[in-house]
Amino acid sequence: MTKALLLIDIQNGFCPGGNLPVPDGDQVVPVANALIDSGRYDLIVASQDWHPAGHGSFASAHPGKAPFEIGELSGKPQMMWPDHCVQGTADAELRPDLHADRIDFIQQKGQNPAVDSYSAFRDNDQAALTGLADYMKAMAVTEIDLLGLATDYCVKFSALDAVDMLPGVAIRFVEDGSRGIDPEGVRQAIEEMRAKGVEIVSSRSLLAE
Repeated sequence: MTKALLLIDIQNGFCPGGNLPVPDGDQVVPVANALIDSGRYDLIVASQDWHPAGHGSFASAHPGKAPFEIGELSGKPQMMWPDHCVQGTADAELRPDLHADRIDFIQQKGQNPAVDSYSAFRDNDQAALTGLADYMKAMAVTEIDLLGLATDYCVKFSALDAVDMLPGVAIRFVEDGSRGIDPEGVRQAIEEMRAKGVEIVSSRSLLAE
């Protein structure tokens, strides 16, 4: 049994003061740290949004488009985001209060300027893989608890892809260790994950196991 903790995009850019802040995004850090420090995981993995400057999902790359409008990227509908988590900037760094020294592996994503990448496992068009699933298989992972930012985007798609790409691995979503952008989007995301077989848990229940 190899238990993995998967931390999704706990970066400055998605916390208060960042370029694309998730409401109360910084509040996931103490939950993540408690699980990191619990000693219950054999493997701790983090994903990191790592966009090149001028990424096609940025509203600034589309004249006349404003952040949070729907535009188009590579012929498909695309949410236009503020410039965020640009490679090599402070916005892209993992939160300084996250116990990152305990992280075994960091999977960077979103590096192709022609397609967005919410999931830690593959790009949104599902054509290009990040390699994280192969890494998890090589490490013989049997259970994954995941949390982070944002519930209704990167966390949800990472959980759904984990189910698809790692058959037989138990996937659990740590609800209190995650925050979302839109309350209705969060509710729908949790229902989608549950319908796919993802177990919804709290950090308290995990720490009590």
